[in-house]
Amino acid sequence: MKEKKSLNLDYFKDIYDRSEDPWNFETSTYEAAKYAATIAALPNKQEERVLEVGCSIGVLTQLLAQRCTHLLAIDVSQKALDIAARRCEHVRNVTFKKASFPKELPADQFNLIMISEVAYYLSAADWKAAIGALYERLVSGGHIVLVHWLPEVPDYPQTGDEVHDRFEQLMRDKMKSVFSNRAENYRIDVWARS
Repeated sequence: MKEKKSLNLDYFKDIYDRSEDPWNFETSTYEAAKYAATIAALPNKQEERVLEVGCSIGVLTQLLAQRCTHLLAIDVSQKALDIAARRCEHVRNVTFKKASFPKELPADQFNLIMISEVAYYLSAADWKAAIGALYERLVSGGHIVLVHWLPEVPDYPQTGDEVHDRFEQLMRDKMKSVFSNRAENYRIDVWARS
């Protein structure tokens, strides 16, 4: 079977042109429960530098900001970033940046990298390359948090399980699994760099 390509900027532009909250992040009880579980899974009460990849409209960003000194939140959609910036206008420790993942990852080092509901937009090959790039940006003892929806979505190149399983295959010799939880429709895995 031919590998699906990563979804591009036009895909997300169309999504946000149709709705300012296309996945109901603000109103969904499912999302609220998942966000609470994600924050509860964080290994430390406070982190120095955090990178959130694919912050969308900033609902999780607002929660993450309470657990770190500085948060860099990136997204490919300027419209989503504008909404996120408005949501977090009173939060002083968040910086928003338009960037395409994984091609435009910032070169900084981070204590925690959040990959929530974003890696399945990448082809298997692009995700493999992204995993290496993420690892390079993680300080010793730092953590990568993966959170993904599990049911198959026809548009997406990968499923949530494929994303998490591929990460484990590539990183199990370099990182240690410190938390894993599988809910009915999503999965959270936390990995620590040795």
